[in-house]
Amino acid sequence: MSYRFSAMLHIPGDVRDAIAFYARAFSATVGWSTPSAEDMVAQLLVHGAEFWVHPADDAIGNPPPPPGGTAVRLMLIVDDPDAVFDQAVAAGAVVRSPMQDHDYGWRDGSVIDPLGHRWEIGKPL
Repeated sequence: MSYRFSAMLHIPGDVRDAIAFYARAFSATVGWSTPSAEDMVAQLLVHGAEFWVHPADDAIGNPPPPPGGTAVRLMLIVDDPDAVFDQAVAAGAVVRSPMQDHDYGWRDGSVIDPLGHRWEIGKPL
């Protein structure tokens, strides 16, 4: 028996716009999806790492991220965090904390994507 963990991001607005952003920011590709529509559901793959996008809808228990914050931080661990960080910012993410080396042995930085989700991008030193 095997298990894996995958985050499901609640997307306010058109899910297709989120898919396009994640393709630009992280080179995400679609692994599986319902038919293309504003309220589609999709599995996104980033060099083997997976996460899902789903329409935000309070009526079905999928609230959007709260204004000015998020209930979850996503950690994207990559070989070249500087390049991925710069790619995300160029795609429209807002810098929350710049890329830097930390005394606890990590190099990382943080961005907020246009949909309100917080991404930590980094690697152990």
